Amino acid sequence: MKTEKVDVLVIGAGPAGSVAASIIHQAGYSVKVVEKLKFPRFVIGESLLPRCMDALQEAKFIDAIAEKGFQQKFGAKFVKGDLVCDFQFKDQYTPGWHYTWQVTRADFDKTLADTVEKMGVPVSYETTVTDIRFNGSDSVTTVEDVDGNKYEIEARFIVDGSGYGRVIPRLFNLEKNSNLQPRKALFAHTKDVRRSMADEPNRITAVVHKKGTWIWIIPFSTGVTSVGFVSDPEFFDGFPGTDEEKYRAMLEAEPYTRERFRDVELVFEPRILQSWSATTDKFYGDGYVLTGNVTEFLDPIFSSGVTLACVSSQTAAKLVIRKLKGEAVDWEKEYMEPTMQGVNTFRSYVMAWYEGTLDKIFFSKDPDPAIKGQICSVLAGYVWDMTNPYVTNHDTALKRLARTIELTEIIKS
Repeated sequence: MKTEKVDVLVIGAGPAGSVAASIIHQAGYSVKVVEKLKFPRFVIGESLLPRCMDALQEAKFIDAIAEKGFQQKFGAKFVKGDLVCDFQFKDQYTPGWHYTWQVTRADFDKTLADTVEKMGVPVSYETTVTDIRFNGSDSVTTVEDVDGNKYEIEARFIVDGSGYGRVIPRLFNLEKNSNLQPRKALFAHTKDVRRSMADEPNRITAVVHKKGTWIWIIPFSTGVTSVGFVSDPEFFDGFPGTDEEKYRAMLEAEPYTRERFRDVELVFEPRILQSWSATTDKFYGDGYVLTGNVTEFLDPIFSSGVTLACVSSQTAAKLVIRKLKGEAVDWEKEYMEPTMQGVNTFRSYVMAWYEGTLDKIFFSKDPDPAIKGQICSVLAGYVWDMTNPYVTNHDTALKRLARTIELTEIIKS
C-alpha cells in the first residue's frame, strides 16, 4: 500500500482544518489535508463573529475573503413582536474587530481551502479516513479516495477538524451527548427581493417567534437571504404538508416575515438539520487534537460555530508547533480549559436564550449602555475576555441581571 509521510495530518478542509493547516505550514512543517467531501459543498453557520477575524488574519486568509465581496456584518438585531434590540459591534466592551462577514459557506470554505493549497499544502478531497493507528504520538492513517484507492499517511501529529464527521471521536468511541435539548432547523436560501436597505443587510436578525422558537435572517451581498426556523422537533409537526409547505406556512405565521417572504422564490428546497449537539470528554490525546465542531457544536443562535472552530484551531496549531519542536505542552491547561471556557460561555447564553432570560434583558425598556456593551462583546465572540463580568460569571450574571430588570420594572410600574 502506498505511504505518504508528513509532519501533520489535518482531517477536514473546513474553517477549523484550514486555519490549523495554514498556521502549522507557516511554521515550516509539512502538512496534508484530507477532506471527505468535494468542495464547494453546502453547510450552515453562515454568520461569522468578529473574534474569528484574529484567527483568519493569522492564517493569512483576510485578503482572499475580502476579494470575494461577502456581505460585511456590523452587528446583530433581535426582534420580538414590536420590540427590537440592536447590537452594534462598535459598541462592544472588549477591544477588537468591529466587523466580520455573512457568507455562503460553500464559497467561504472553498476560499480558505483554496488559499491553503496556494500556500503549498496538498488538499485531497473525496478522501475518507477509514482507520487510524497510534504509536505514541506518531500515527498511521488509512484513507480511501473516491475511486476506492487506499493509501496510508504517516504523521507525527493529527489535527481533527472534521466537524460533523467527528472522525476520531467516532473511530475511538469518544462521543457523548450534549446537555442541550435536541432541536431541529428547517431552512432555505431565498431570493430576497423585498429586502429593505434601510436597516439591512449589514447584520443578522434573530426573530423570537414564540418561546423556544426563533428565526434566523442572514442577508448575503448577492441579494439572497438565508432564513431558518429553529425549535423543538414537535413545533414542526404543527404544520402539515411537504417541507416547503411547512416552511411557507411558518413564514406566513410570523408577522415579521409574512410580507417580506410571502411567495418568495427559493434557491433550493428547504432542508432539515437536527440532533446537532454532541461532545466528547477530552479534546486531545497522545498524538491528536480535536478542533471546531468536532469538539462540540452548541446551537446556531449566536453564530458561535465558526468562531469556536477558528479560535480552537488557532490555539491548537500553536501548541502542535511547540509539540513538534520538542517543547512540553500541557494540553489540559493550555487547550482543553480555554476551549471549554469559550464553549461554556456560549452554552450559558444559548440556555438563557431558550429559557427566556435573554428576552428580559434584550427587550428591557432602559438598558444600561455599559452592560449592553459587555453583552455585545460576548455576541461578538470575545468569550475569552476574563475582564468582562458577563464572561467570568456567565453562568450566574445573566439570571441576576434579568431578576434585577424585573424588580426595577415592577417598582416603576
